[in-house]
Parts: sequence; C-alpha cells; structure tokens
Amino acid sequence: MTNSTPIAAPALDVNASPQGATRVPRDSFWTRIASDLADAIAGGVYTPGQRLPSEHALAQQFGANRHTIRRSLASLCSQGLLRATQGSGTYVEDFAVELVLSRRTRHRQNLALVGLRGGLRVLESKTLAASPEWADKLRLPEGAPVLWLQVLGEAETHPLSLSERRFPQQRFTRLEEVLRATGSLTEAFAAHGVLDYTRQHSRITADMPDVALAAQLHMPITRPVLRVDSLNVDSAGTPIEWARAWFAGDRVALAIDHSSEQTA
Repeated sequence: MTNSTPIAAPALDVNASPQGATRVPRDSFWTRIASDLADAIAGGVYTPGQRLPSEHALAQQFGANRHTIRRSLASLCSQGLLRATQGSGTYVEDFAVELVLSRRTRHRQNLALVGLRGGLRVLESKTLAASPEWADKLRLPEGAPVLWLQVLGEAETHPLSLSERRFPQQRFTRLEEVLRATGSLTEAFAAHGVLDYTRQHSRITADMPDVALAAQLHMPITRPVLRVDSLNVDSAGTPIEWARAWFAGDRVALAIDHSSEQTA
C-alpha cells in the first residue's frame, strides 16, 4: 500500500489526541490499530511481501504515538501476519508453500508443483580438506578436496531456505560454475554425467536461527527454522552431496512423500 491510499484510522491515542478528542484506553487503542491493519492485509490493501509505511507515517495516519504503533506491529508479527527486518522495515508476511521431500527431491520441481518459479543462488564458496566426518559421509580419502557452497533457495525472489552443501570437488570440477549460471543443481550434476540421483536419507529437526540466518531468510530470530540434513547419491549409490538446509518455519511446510518419483 502506498501512502496515497490510507486505511481508515481509529480513534486518537490517549497521548497523541488533541484537546477535546475522544480518549480511548491505551490497550484498546493499540489492538484496534492492529485489527485495522489485519483487515487491510486480509482485504489486499497490503499485499504479501510489501513493506508497510514507516512507524512515523503510521503514527500520523492513526493519530498515535510511535510506541503504540510499535506495539500493534509487534502483535501482528507474533501472529505471523507481519515480519520485521532490522534496518529495512516491516513487511507483510510472504506466501507459505509446501515442499515435498521425496526419493527424488528437486527444488524447481517442488516449486512448479505449487505454481511457482525459482532456483538456487550461490552466495559463497570455498574448497575444504575433507575431515574424518566428511570423508566418511562422502566416501572420500581424508583430506581430499571438498567443494563447500552456501546456497539460497528462492521462490519468486522470496527466500525459502539457506543451505550449506558439500560435494567431491575432483568429480564436480565445474559444478559451482554451472549452478551459478542455471540455478539448477540437477543441471549442474548433468554437466558432469550424473543424469539421475536420489535422496538416501533426510533428517528433520527444529532450530532457532542466529542473526545471520534470520537476515538471509528475512525472518525474526524469535521464530524457529526447520533444519534438514540430507545425503544424495548417484545411480550406483555413491554419495555426491551432503547438505544441511534451514527452511523458514513459518513460510515452508515440509511433506514426506515415500512414493514420489519427481524427476525434473
């Protein structure tokens, strides 16, 4: 919503009202503002992902002080209608999407099933020497080079997940290049002769995000994320990727489908 399309303001705040204005108890005032904003969201005045006017602009619009506005916004954040991003503003919460974890889990295919477009975006990369743990997971000699990628999973430019992924570097020498160019891990594997791969296992737990993770997912640090540890293998059963992904818990539902054969 732009400032040129204000919604109706409730009665003036006790501390902000001019002489002679109706005085409304503080608690009922901030709840009325929250209710009016919620109605505006439900009616499409504010759309998913849209940034609300500043606290100062809302205070002027509703004839309230900024403390009252802040309390109203905090209430709507706690209900999942809004999200506050430090240094950026307050936004209408994005859409929710159900992603399927199946034997063949593919990011783009998952999104296509719910009518969305998206891809994977590489944020950071480095080469690491395989520790005993990673050598065991990826069936590599200890100390072998491992490609480590930090990847953002997006849908219609909205962040859904942040992941840390490890690959045998000597087998996938151009994987980062192809993934950056296409946004598709399936295409990156195919460029190295891996035309099919399957999920050997997934382990789902709940975590609380740190500040950096919350910022990447555009969510408050007070809401949990879903963490998925997974291992993908090629058609011969050889490990090709170990990943740990964090999904925005209030934006993503994870469904386990033991029969699905997604291939896209």
